[in-house]
Amino acid sequence: MEEKKIKTGSFALTYGLILGAVSVIFALMLYSMDMHYQGGLPVMIVSLALTLIAIILGMYQFKKANRGYMTFGQGLKVGVGICLIGGIIGIVFNQLMANIIDPDMMEKAMAFQKEQLLATTKMTEEQIDAQMEMGKKMGTPMMQVLIGLVFSVFIGFIFSLIPALALKKEEILN
Repeated sequence: MEEKKIKTGSFALTYGLILGAVSVIFALMLYSMDMHYQGGLPVMIVSLALTLIAIILGMYQFKKANRGYMTFGQGLKVGVGICLIGGIIGIVFNQLMANIIDPDMMEKAMAFQKEQLLATTKMTEEQIDAQMEMGKKMGTPMMQVLIGLVFSVFIGFIFSLIPALALKKEEILN
């Protein structure tokens, strides 16, 4: 009797959807506190921690379903897949946020950033305005989607390396 082969894609999809849902909830929480346009180190740390937790849980569940075995490559596929799916959900929600829920979000973010730069750097207002103009060019919806996808895959790869190595256990075939 042949055993059913466990697919990495189903675990990537499941845990990617979970990561996306948790990320949307976190973004809505920030929105409710009018902090959704501020970003910053604490927000980034929480987001990256949620991502790492989803990757580890997804790999662990894959390994468990695969009779305790997982190759390094399977771990990477699960982790990068989780980040890709979660990233797509986050990007779609961010576009909804910026274009429908809070159309003034980009202006608020730029004003907040300018205020922060004036308070924390020795840049002149003209230098800050020039930097803001460059930011507007990079802030188009297409660039946001492209940068978001690349960042999701990159973070997925980096964050999957250690858990994939730690959890790997290859089946020895006779």
